[in-house]
Amino acid sequence: LLISFTFSWEPLPALAAMLGVQIGGVYGGSRSAILLNIPGAPAAVATAIDGYPLAKKGLAGKAIGVTVIQSVIGGFIGAIILAIGAPLISEFALKFAPRDYFLLGIMGLLLVGSLGSESTPRGIYAALIGLFVGTIGLDAVTGQQRFTFGNIYLMGGVNYVVVMLGLFGMSEALIQLRDLSIFPVKQKVDKLRPDFKSVLKYLPLTIRSSLLGTFVGALPGTGGDIAALMAYDQAKRTTKNPEVPFGEGAIEGLVAPESANNAAIGGAYIPMLTLGIPGDAVTAIILGAMFIHGLRPGPLFMTESPDIFGFLVLGNFIGNIFLLIFGFMGIKLFAKIVEVPKHILMPIIIILSVVGAYTINNSVADIYWMMGFGIVGYLLKLYNFPTSPIILGVILSSLVEQNYRRGVSMVGNSLTGFIVDIFTNPISLVLVVVIVVMLFTQSNTWRNFKEKRLSKKAR
Repeated sequence: LLISFTFSWEPLPALAAMLGVQIGGVYGGSRSAILLNIPGAPAAVATAIDGYPLAKKGLAGKAIGVTVIQSVIGGFIGAIILAIGAPLISEFALKFAPRDYFLLGIMGLLLVGSLGSESTPRGIYAALIGLFVGTIGLDAVTGQQRFTFGNIYLMGGVNYVVVMLGLFGMSEALIQLRDLSIFPVKQKVDKLRPDFKSVLKYLPLTIRSSLLGTFVGALPGTGGDIAALMAYDQAKRTTKNPEVPFGEGAIEGLVAPESANNAAIGGAYIPMLTLGIPGDAVTAIILGAMFIHGLRPGPLFMTESPDIFGFLVLGNFIGNIFLLIFGFMGIKLFAKIVEVPKHILMPIIIILSVVGAYTINNSVADIYWMMGFGIVGYLLKLYNFPTSPIILGVILSSLVEQNYRRGVSMVGNSLTGFIVDIFTNPISLVLVVVIVVMLFTQSNTWRNFKEKRLSKKAR
């Protein structure tokens, strides 16, 4: 929306405005995720898992304060890595072949065990629903229609933001409307800024998540949403004794995704500026805007336009400084949203979900999709099925499918050759090992083995 206003501007003010909107937008998605269990952006899906339970405990102010600090630290780390390691990281990211992106997508699908479900099979079923929804529309390779049933409105596929609005916004409103007699929880907003001691306590997790977010953001076609989900998963695996279990209001569940998704901004600029390849959908738009303003990102950009590169790096730092200032503004006012009576708040959420779905493509069909997924999400929540893996499946469907087909075509359309290619490439082999470890450690077999071993020791 902002780009159209900046066509007549000078390049530097236009870039500064777009960078500020990007930084604020990635952080801003966490507020509605915490207060209403409706992520304002795909990068905030993981934030809702522990942020909303904190709001239900009356700690929305604390949760928002934590996300501000973590987003700023993650943004700083991403900007530092952009300034120091842009050429090195872009060179390494360029070595990723389609087979590696396919494995990265499979690794992402295995995150279902961490997305708020005690039952891994239920999480897998939900992810499969998302994968199916992601295949609706025109085949990206052949142009053939898939699951459209001759309906022209399905040829463009289903936008994952529409799915997100239905599964989180509409379904949450329907769940809340079941019992209007429950009074809203009074929010504690007396202490918003985390103390220095608590920041230091979670600093190792912040650094790990930020580094992961920067790296994932630097891989073309990924972005902050995948980075946040992966960071949440690694936090859940590496945090041994959280004060509160994950999914019930663990601070670690806010620290990891919020530091990762803001760090991914700096990471996404690395391939865009050094290779001319956008790191995610947002940087693809910014890349187009740079071309409009006469800038040519690519291998010679840092030598031909070092002033622009330095401006973008410095803009990342300044943007995060202002995020720290503006992030703490209005928290007390925003926290009051949770205290609004349900019979007033829920209809407003439904109306906003309808408006949001329509404005994506100005299509009434998206409203129907949103309502349909709202009903599906409502039924899934009634039977304790998680909804986050569906979003994960929709987001990763194109990454998995398209890179699988590209990888197979590169070895002569041979599945055997594709498998051999995976096991003879160092990067692919490392990703396979990580996938096996993830699959083994979150399986019931591994849990049963550990329980039996502990019981034998006790005897």
